[in-house]
Amino acid sequence: MIRLDAVTFKQLRALRVIAETGTMTAAAEQLGLTPPAIHSQIKNLETAFGLPLLRRGADSAGSGLTAEGVAVLEATRRVDAILAQCAEQVSALSQGKIGQVTLGVTSTAKYFAPRLVRILNERWPDIKITLRVGNRERIIEDLQRHNIDLAIMGRPPRVPAVLATPLGPHPHSLVAPPGHRLAGRRDITAADLMMETFLSREEGSGTRILMTRYLDRLAEGQVPKLIVLNSNETIKQAAIAGLGIAFLSLHTVMDELRHGTLVLLAGPGLPIERHWFLVYPASLPLGAAAKRLHHEIIASGGSFLPH
Repeated sequence: MIRLDAVTFKQLRALRVIAETGTMTAAAEQLGLTPPAIHSQIKNLETAFGLPLLRRGADSAGSGLTAEGVAVLEATRRVDAILAQCAEQVSALSQGKIGQVTLGVTSTAKYFAPRLVRILNERWPDIKITLRVGNRERIIEDLQRHNIDLAIMGRPPRVPAVLATPLGPHPHSLVAPPGHRLAGRRDITAADLMMETFLSREEGSGTRILMTRYLDRLAEGQVPKLIVLNSNETIKQAAIAGLGIAFLSLHTVMDELRHGTLVLLAGPGLPIERHWFLVYPASLPLGAAAKRLHHEIIASGGSFLPH
C-alpha cells in the first residue's frame, strides 16, 4: 500500500538530484549532506511507495531510476514547477502586484468612479477591482462590516473610525431648468427659495444631509416643500421636467449644465464647497493590493474628478 503521507519534499528532492547527478555520492555533495543521509531518504521514499525507485549498482551508489522512479521523478518536477509558481504568486501578493480590492463609492461618486477604475486597471491589470455603489449610509455600513477595502465619499464618518485623505473639491449647488423663474437672477433671496419645491435624495444620502443643513440656515423656521426621489438621475429628470429645483453635487450634472438642459441658480451661499475623501477603516490594516491602489489614487491628485 502506497503511503503518500510519509513522502517528504526532502525525499523527492534527493531523488531528483540523484537522477541529475547519477550517484548518491554526487547528490549528497550537491545537497550538502552525507551519502548515508541521502541513502536513508531514498530508502524511506521507497518504503512509502512500497517499490524500488533506483536501480543500484554493485556499490549501491545508484545507477538509474526504475520505471516507478521515473514516474515519481516526473511528479516531483511538476510539484517543483507548481511551488515555483506559488512562490511567484505569494511574492506578487505580498508586494500588492496582484490581488482583489473592493472599492466602495457613494452614489454621487458613480459619475467618475468607473473612469478611476479604468485608470487603475490599466496601471495594475492583475489587481481585480470590484466597484460597490451605495448611498452614504450603505457605504458606512460596509466600512463597519469590512465589506469594502477602500471607499470614496464626502464627509468621513465618525463611526467607524477611518483614516481619510482628501482627494479634491466637491461642489454642490441648486439647479433648475433654463426657463425657471429664478434662472439667470443674481439677487435670489432665501425667501425666493422657500417658495420653491425641492427635489431631494432619500434619508441616509450625503447630499440629503448637506441640503438639509443648507435649508435649515435659510428657512428660519419654515418647512421647505420636498419631493423625495431615490437617485440623482431621477432627480435630474424631475428638475428638467419642471417638477422642482434640485440641490445636487455639481459632479452629477456636468453634462446637463454643459448642454443647457439645467442651469445653476445663484442662491445665497452657493456653491457649497466640500471635498471628496479616500477612506478605509482604522481598525484594519490595508492589504498589499489595497495599499498599492490607495497610493495610486492619492498620487493621481484628483485628476479623475470632473472639472
